[in-house]
Amino acid sequence: MMTLKLNTENIRYINIFEDITGTKVKDCIVDNEMNKIIVVVEQGKIGRAIGKGGSNIKKIKRLLNKNIEIIEYSSDIMEFITNIMGNICVKNVRILEKNGKKCVYIEVPQKEKGIAIGKRGQRIKKVKMLLRRNQNIDDVVIS
Repeated sequence: MMTLKLNTENIRYINIFEDITGTKVKDCIVDNEMNKIIVVVEQGKIGRAIGKGGSNIKKIKRLLNKNIEIIEYSSDIMEFITNIMGNICVKNVRILEKNGKKCVYIEVPQKEKGIAIGKRGQRIKKVKMLLRRNQNIDDVVIS
C-alpha cells in the first residue's frame, strides 16, 4: 500500500467530506484549475457518499463552492480504471513493467478516444494522477 502525501487543504476537505457523508476517503485531489475536488471513497460506499438524490454532494458543493467528483476505489485495476473513466467504455487494460516502471495501456473504442483523453488532456491527467497515487502506476497510455 502506498502512502499518500496530503496537504492541509486536502485534509480539511477530507474531514468535511467524511463528516457529511459518513464514508471513509481513500484519496482527495484538489483541482483548482477546474474548481473541483476529486474524492476517492472505499469500495461499496459510493452510494452513501453521494447521498439520497445527491444530497451529500449538493451540501458539500454549496459549503465549499467547488464541484465534487466521487470515484469508487477498487484494488482491481481494471475496475478502478473503469470507475475513473466513468461513461467511457474500457475494452481492455494491459499492465507492462519495464525497467521497474509500470505502464498501463487502456484500450477504448476509437470513437471515444478523444473523450478518454479529454479537453486539453484533462481526463488522462486525472487518470494518471489517480493511478499513480492509488495503484503505483508510473504512466498511462490510451489506445
